[in-house]
Amino acid sequence: MGQDEVAVVGVRGHGLTAAHDVAVIGAGVVGCAVAWALTKAGKRVLLIDRADPATAGASFGNVGHIATEQLQPLPSPQLLLSFWRELVAFGGPLDIPLRRAAVMAPWIARFARAAFQQRRHTEDLAPLVRSAADVLESQLSEVGRHDLLRRHGHYALWIGPKASKRAAAEQARATALGIPNREAPAELLRAAAAQARRTTRRTPVPNPPGSAPATPGALGLSGVWFPDSAHVLDPALVARAFAAASTQAGASILRTTVRHMRPLGNRIEIVTDTDSLSVRTAVVCAGAWSAPLLAPFGVRAPLEAERGYHVELSNHPPLTDAPILYADHSVVVTPMASRLRASSYLEFAGLEAPPDPRKPMQLRAKLQQLGYQCEVEGPSWMGPRPTLPDYLPGIGRASGPHELFYAVGHQHLGLTLAAVTADLIADLVAGRAPRFDIKAFDLRRFG
Repeated sequence: MGQDEVAVVGVRGHGLTAAHDVAVIGAGVVGCAVAWALTKAGKRVLLIDRADPATAGASFGNVGHIATEQLQPLPSPQLLLSFWRELVAFGGPLDIPLRRAAVMAPWIARFARAAFQQRRHTEDLAPLVRSAADVLESQLSEVGRHDLLRRHGHYALWIGPKASKRAAAEQARATALGIPNREAPAELLRAAAAQARRTTRRTPVPNPPGSAPATPGALGLSGVWFPDSAHVLDPALVARAFAAASTQAGASILRTTVRHMRPLGNRIEIVTDTDSLSVRTAVVCAGAWSAPLLAPFGVRAPLEAERGYHVELSNHPPLTDAPILYADHSVVVTPMASRLRASSYLEFAGLEAPPDPRKPMQLRAKLQQLGYQCEVEGPSWMGPRPTLPDYLPGIGRASGPHELFYAVGHQHLGLTLAAVTADLIADLVAGRAPRFDIKAFDLRRFG
């Protein structure tokens, strides 16, 4: 096998119980990282998913940003007052179809309550996020794929007459939270300004006769550099690296759909498309599909599929070797292996709704406005981010004699927190006190 090739094996019937200690449900980046953490701890792991690792969910198509600056969960009083400005109808990234408003009402009510607990929730989440890049770097080194990680930080840029004011406000907010930040370097701003002047025909907007070339400040362009964040060259390859390392160390992968799970005394029955399996220990990491698997164990996970879209620009030169957030366009552009990946949108259309073909076209049109060379039509991707209403993850153990653990609801931080979460689950499975306080992430907070 190659470095990131994964052996997918057929394991049938109750013979599984003798061969494996732990079943991990879900082979996204969190599940694959958990499988690696448990395998290296000496557990005999079976990783179960309906598809090959990192091919069926958000782990395949996320924008690759290791967001160590995102210490604050999204719900806030300010957002409650101004959320309408973020709606797609006003050019923002947020889309809640009217047909789903009634269904989402309980989730929205919890979101609103969480908004007034942002300070406490930030204290809960921040220790995990601050350590994320270091832990991921360590674990990628363990599996021989340190090359997938770039620790060059990222940039947030604003364009327009209020750019300097907005950049200064973001710097003040970051400084108050202890997030390292600096003004974006002038050379990047000049390059972004030059690119932003390009039209869809790629002709520059001329300066008035006799005038000096436009400067970033004259164009209304300002930015902030966050040096401690990072990015990866391919999120799917990160997950597959952990899965490959796990199988090379003795874990197995079963490709099948898990239909439901239920407690059987002190054991756990896993019913799949083809068979039923009985295990002593299971970890649910099934992303947006996790809630019905946890419900039979009395665990309530009010997950919403917050869907994002991406498009890719093959062989497009990057402005810099780091992600760029165009903050007033709600677009992130990340340099990856031989391409740029651009992502946007927070769409709450439901887990099974088809992709909206307008959104990739709108994303490409925004990229054209920013000077990127792309057509309005082309291939795209959509995937669901598993999101709980307080924008905190769910990490913990179900009550009862069975050993059921869960790692779900990581919203935009799945890749960022995958390695940290894996260590926490390994602690819980081993019966150790977790290395971080995770009481706030227990799903019993939802009843």
